[in-house]
Amino acid sequence: MANIEIYTKKYCPFCDQAKELLNKKSVVFQEIPIDIDMEKREEMIQRSGRTTVPQIFINAQHIGGCDDLYDLDGREGLDPLLEK
Repeated sequence: MANIEIYTKKYCPFCDQAKELLNKKSVVFQEIPIDIDMEKREEMIQRSGRTTVPQIFINAQHIGGCDDLYDLDGREGLDPLLEK
């Protein structure tokens, strides 16, 4: 089973869309809220090089944001990563 981490904020429609896709895939993921945890926000920036949410990692590989996740799924590249 893949190790999936997603950095999120409350009231973020892109975060909700990314989580919705992962839920449709019936995979377990770790949600890391950065709203009030500045250390987690800095960790996300260090890992991804980006300041926007969501930031998604699968097996420690940076996937990117919501659009990147959906693009990967559209290219049929997401399922193989989720199976690892």
